[in-house]
Amino acid sequence: MKHKGSCHCGQIAFEVEGDLQQVMECNCSHCIRKGLLLWFVPRPRFKLLSSGSLTLYTFNKHAILHQFCGTCGCQPFAYGKDPSSGADIATVNVRCLEDVELSAPRENSLRRTFALISPDRSRP
Repeated sequence: MKHKGSCHCGQIAFEVEGDLQQVMECNCSHCIRKGLLLWFVPRPRFKLLSSGSLTLYTFNKHAILHQFCGTCGCQPFAYGKDPSSGADIATVNVRCLEDVELSAPRENSLRRTFALISPDRSRP
């Protein structure tokens, strides 16, 4: 399934293709402060449609290229490498996708994961 997303002001827009069933709440200092809910996809499944005032932020080991809008400040995605394979990935902030609703979180030992409610508002 193809999903569309954007920053708050719409200057940055993208599409991502994949089966969105579960997302992760990262526990790093950056993601916790922003409240990001992440979906990791192979980079070829992510397509940037408009880059607007795209701005880069890195920290710590500079391994993840956090992309945010210089106008509204929203961070819709990041680029990085899969730690196990080294493949290029895109990390999508699911809160920036259209027609995606989150259900209650499910706890695990390291992070909270969220089951998703399908666009027709029924549970998968």
